[in-house]
Amino acid sequence: MEEIIKLREVTKTYNQNEVVRNVSMDIKRGQIYGFLGPNGAGKTTIMKMILNLVKPTSGIIEVFGEVLNTSSCSYLKRIGNIIEYPVFYDKLTVMENLKLHCDYMGFYDYKEIDEVLKLVHLDKIGPKPVTEFSLGMKQRLGIARALLTNPELLILDEPINGLDPMGIKEMRELFLKIKKQYNTTILISSHIITEIEQIADMIGVINNGKIIKEVTMKDIQKENLQYIEISVGDQKKAVTVLDSKFQTSNFKVVSDNSIRIYEENISQKDLCKELILSGVNVYGITSKSDNLEDYFMNLINGGIEQ
Repeated sequence: MEEIIKLREVTKTYNQNEVVRNVSMDIKRGQIYGFLGPNGAGKTTIMKMILNLVKPTSGIIEVFGEVLNTSSCSYLKRIGNIIEYPVFYDKLTVMENLKLHCDYMGFYDYKEIDEVLKLVHLDKIGPKPVTEFSLGMKQRLGIARALLTNPELLILDEPINGLDPMGIKEMRELFLKIKKQYNTTILISSHIITEIEQIADMIGVINNGKIIKEVTMKDIQKENLQYIEISVGDQKKAVTVLDSKFQTSNFKVVSDNSIRIYEENISQKDLCKELILSGVNVYGITSKSDNLEDYFMNLINGGIEQ
């Protein structure tokens, strides 16, 4: 599969502080690449460098097969983006803002404006100036603008910020639709990890300016551990039972009354029986598996680099 974006040992330094450190990453055509990391980890800086808004201190960035230099700009016509908070001419209407964007991009098929507004459910907004829009409406308009020129690549920095649950669901379905219908490549960051989990093909995890893991969602699903989660009245006594009756330390205490047991050979039935016989009140027991949020938190807290 063709690589749309390549970064090789990219570093960005501000005032002798490395905010991005020796980052290498690959994004293939048609992928949705979920970019995850804490605030200040370097996600937005990397996105800005891919768009040539920020110049790397060292390293190589390649987009659509072109190695970027300080004057690279023609490739940007093939990209739609939202970086940080989308900015508009607030006193102008939706149509006026989007027509200006078309003119700026050299794209004159104004019929597309109606199409993208339908996609983000802003087609019935009328001549209202953008200054009267809510945060969620501005996010929708930002996505519409990013989609307007039929880009091959979308770079979206927190695009669902400010949307209500219905809006988030609609955007999730939209991203999957444009990937499927147009083979659009999407680089997307979000604090809502459960949403990334539902759409991403590939995950890149960054912490303290350094990529600590690139992995496919399929591999994450394979790695995810099955476990039994049990809610008990006496956590310390339950731990003693696990040690004495089942001879296992393969468990994790997650709260004052909740324990996760990762031992494959222990059944819910046997576990519940031994706890009750030992005088431990059992309030709930269920089989679960780790999700992307668990995977992400384990990586960030464990600090294991690829």
